[in-house]
Amino acid sequence: MIARRHLLKFLIGVAICLAAFLVYRSLGRYTVDEIEESVRSIAGLRLATAFFFVILSYLCLGGFDALAVRYAGKPLLLRQTSLASFTALSIGHNVGLSALSSGAVRYRFYTRWGLTGEDIAKVIVFCGVTVGLGLGTLAGLALLLQPGDTVDLLGLDRTARLTVGLLCLAGPATHLMVCAFVRRPLVVRSWRFEPPAIQLALGQVAIGTLNFACVAASIQQLLASFTDAGYLDVASAYVTANLAALISHVPGGLGVLEATMLGILPTSASIGALVAFRVLYFFVPLTVGVPMLLVTEAYYRHRGGRFLEQTVM
Repeated sequence: MIARRHLLKFLIGVAICLAAFLVYRSLGRYTVDEIEESVRSIAGLRLATAFFFVILSYLCLGGFDALAVRYAGKPLLLRQTSLASFTALSIGHNVGLSALSSGAVRYRFYTRWGLTGEDIAKVIVFCGVTVGLGLGTLAGLALLLQPGDTVDLLGLDRTARLTVGLLCLAGPATHLMVCAFVRRPLVVRSWRFEPPAIQLALGQVAIGTLNFACVAASIQQLLASFTDAGYLDVASAYVTANLAALISHVPGGLGVLEATMLGILPTSASIGALVAFRVLYFFVPLTVGVPMLLVTEAYYRHRGGRFLEQTVM
């Protein structure tokens, strides 16, 4: 019991130090004056609307887990999946290697609620696939719906946009086809994939796309103070930047997101919008998610200790 108490204190200390380090590392590349000037240059209504879309995005992310536990055959209450999802992703988005970092937090929650290691692995894979489906669908729609024959922010003309857009939509379409018509698990060597029911697959595409659409809307609201780039342009740029950040595995995509977006957007002044977005989407949830994790760890430890004492008595 004493060893467990010391271990809990150590984990709490590590979590607090990690949170402080992440905030310092991310904000340290900007001076206080630069951050303050950047945020002040954004209209208050734009800032509030951007944060509203951030909240919607995290609600969508909770939907990822709600669908995932149903896929794993272990449906839970919405408040449970929302708690696990927000806590895991508010930390995982900042730490990087999200499948591992957020997966470890999910494991802490879901094992308490009766899921096995195999069930949790299914949840993590399902959520990862939903991310890919959402990115592909949003990218495809953004490219196909852009009007006119002019070259867009990505340097693509209309023909190239149609081609790339259709290729982006091919992945989600294939996923839906497999889920609709394949009735048995797909086995490739030691890898085994059980296609979800078509209802869950449709939910994956819908909520995955809505999530990234909300994120792109948040960025577009912040960028509106610096550039007249439309929503579809910003959505295409964000998807490109997000893919670069995911591939890099840099914590929170730090620097990768900004560098990619600034390479696409027409003005360097938009760094103010990207700084504000990083604060709203990464740091604000982190300052909530870490305390939530610590409180739940303490709660379940206390609850487990009381249960052990009652059992012994």
